Parts: sequence; structure tokens; C-alpha cells
Amino acid sequence: MRRFFDVLFSTGGLILGGPLFLVLWIAGFFTIGSPLFLQTRVGRHQKPFILVKFRTMKPGTPSMGSHMVNAADITRWGRFLRRTKLDELPQLWNVLKGDMSLVGPRPCLFNQEELIIERAQRGVFEARPGITGLAQTRAIDMSTPELLAETDAVMLADFRISCYFRYILLTIAGRGQGDRAP
Repeated sequence: MRRFFDVLFSTGGLILGGPLFLVLWIAGFFTIGSPLFLQTRVGRHQKPFILVKFRTMKPGTPSMGSHMVNAADITRWGRFLRRTKLDELPQLWNVLKGDMSLVGPRPCLFNQEELIIERAQRGVFEARPGITGLAQTRAIDMSTPELLAETDAVMLADFRISCYFRYILLTIAGRGQGDRAP
């Protein structure tokens, strides 16, 4: 049932958000020069997938968790995108493709080994990664790998369609802080 809603909402978001995507892409092109950011992330069953976001950092910035980013690498345009969460919109494409869900554990980088180990021990990789979830609504980020993996496992252990909608609504209402970044 979740996959049905993922396809429905991501298709609707991509269609209705098309003009906004175009404006953000053009603005990113003129402010950063390279508006989209592609990054390999850990997906379901620990398989790699390419995550798509609007670029918020200077091109060439090393891939690392948001909590480890140097504040000087984030552009002014990027700060705006992160603050408004508009940098996440292209992930609707990942949801439509089936790489991600709207709700699930945030996908980590392959160099976040401690988090990968913690999640593997708890079976978190059995689920599709998501744009938001329980950890994001509680402001738990990747700087605390054990707590994040525990929270992801708790969310997945009793995941119902009502939880899916609750996490989405909490995120829209501003509770979805996601990963802290400078």
C-alpha cells in the first residue's frame, strides 16, 4: 500500500512541482553553476543507488554526512534551499523510480560505516530509504549512528499506513528537521 502512495504522491509532486523545479534549477544554474547534485547512497538491501538533490554546496566538496560539512562550503543559495527543504524535492524522482519511499530511514553514504553496521544489525536495510521518517521528526541525525539506527528500527517494527501519513504531515508542519548542517 505504501508503494501505491509513493507512486501517487511522487508523480503528483513532480507534475505539479514542475514549474518550481524549473525555477529552482535555473536559479541554481546561475548561482552555483551546477544545480543538481548526484550522490551514491546506501539503498534497500545495502544496494547502491544515485540520490538526486538540488546542489547546496560548492562543486567539488567531499562527500560526507551533513553534520560534518564545513559551513563555508554551503553557498548562500544552498542555505536557503536547506532551510526551506527545497533541496530535497528532486528525491521525488528517486521515490517514483522505487529507489526510495517518502517515509523510511534516511539513506546514508557508504563511508558512514558505523551507521551501516548499526542498521545492518537491526534489519533497517530491509526497507526502502525515505525522505522523512521518525528520526527526522525527532531531530535525530546521522551524527549519532546508534541512536539513529535504533530509531529507524523502532519505526519499521510497527510501521502502518497511519504512520506513513503521520510522518509526512509532521514533516510538512515543520517537525522534519532531518540532518543538521551548519
